[in-house]
Amino acid sequence: MFLHNLKYELLSGLRSKDLTFWLILFPIILGSFFKIAFSGVYEKDTAFSKIDTAIVMNEDDVTLKSVIDSIEASDQPLMDVTYANKEEAERLLKEGDVKGIIYSGDELSLTVTDKGIEQTILSTFVEKYNNRARIIKKTAETDHSAVEKVAAVLSEDVKAANEVPLTDGNTDNLIFYFYNLIAMVALYGSLNGLNIAKNNQADVSVLGARKQCSPTPKSLSTLASFCCCIIMQTMCMLICVTFLRFVLRVDFGNRLHLVYLAAILGGIVGVSMGFFIGSVGNISSNTRTTISFSLSMIFCFLSGLMISSLKPKIALMFPWFDKLNPAAVIADSFYSLNIYKDYDRYLEKIATMAIMSAVLIMLSLIFTRRKKYASL
Repeated sequence: MFLHNLKYELLSGLRSKDLTFWLILFPIILGSFFKIAFSGVYEKDTAFSKIDTAIVMNEDDVTLKSVIDSIEASDQPLMDVTYANKEEAERLLKEGDVKGIIYSGDELSLTVTDKGIEQTILSTFVEKYNNRARIIKKTAETDHSAVEKVAAVLSEDVKAANEVPLTDGNTDNLIFYFYNLIAMVALYGSLNGLNIAKNNQADVSVLGARKQCSPTPKSLSTLASFCCCIIMQTMCMLICVTFLRFVLRVDFGNRLHLVYLAAILGGIVGVSMGFFIGSVGNISSNTRTTISFSLSMIFCFLSGLMISSLKPKIALMFPWFDKLNPAAVIADSFYSLNIYKDYDRYLEKIATMAIMSAVLIMLSLIFTRRKKYASL
């Protein structure tokens, strides 16, 4: 009997246009727009790139030339150097083609017209070079035979900064939009979860009235509806994550199986939320749908789906809400996998989602069981 009910619940659910659009087509469309809009933004605005630099150099400054050649030959060169005379270099700086001008001489000097991270790096390079040049000069005065060795060290090790990665994950901040997109699909499962209560309440739908008159136990019918919604929502979550990862090439790190797990559990949270909304009160079906859709969008908005900088502010001002916001919890589970090597924070978010689902399902069953009908 259970399998029979489950079969027809699935057939009915798969024919739903709302399911097809909101849980499958809409995330694909929105994800594609995200990819188009954000493509290359991280590389242009955030990731480090070579600093355009003009160098006005004396012809006899062999040491500086050796150091610059060494820098340009490295795997991640610090500077993209243009050698020029003073007038040409000043023109390039004025037109914004270079970030600074390095002048050769007894000591290097730097000219910039702006303040920023690139200018700071150039300033650090010049300062470091001058300090080491002084060491060479003092070495020549005390032990001329050691000059060549010191100069070799100088040409190999002049760096403005050493790159020390804090994580092996994807550090692109824009990926958080894709985390929230998955969270949105998960919470849209509430639209699917509404059908559990709707199709088993005689005062809400014709199908619910028919089921109340059938010999099938209400608990069995409700269980079949719930399992159907979980199966369909799981399919939608798998499609969403697969599309983002393998079609749009969104980098979720090297623990993709755990991303799928978090997405599926997030979908169960969404279905449970819809089940709860559908079980409370005696309001109309359209009103329940509006409430479910509105809550999903509010949770996603406060989690940073529209404005990524909003979530850190919410977490700072209302940390308790951030920990209970289902969209934020789902998105944070992906973030934890990407950034942290251990699983402590990920497991915390997984446990939170499991508890949310259990509480919502339990309350939904309590409200559903209390409903009796004098006549149909």
